[in-house]
Amino acid sequence: MKSQRVMTALFIGFLVGIALWSATHKGFILPVILVGASFLIGYRHSQSLKGIQAEISRRDTVR
Repeated sequence: MKSQRVMTALFIGFLVGIALWSATHKGFILPVILVGASFLIGYRHSQSLKGIQAEISRRDTVR
């Protein structure tokens, strides 16, 4: 799970970096789309990790 978390953080950082560069050089629409996509990816990843943690804790209580 840690390696998956690191890869997601790197990808989100990459998107935000491109959005910042684009905001200073190109325009407005692309950075908004990229930042929105990075928030969506982060939210979905967070929900996935919560589900996995819930399943692990559920299985631990069964034993």
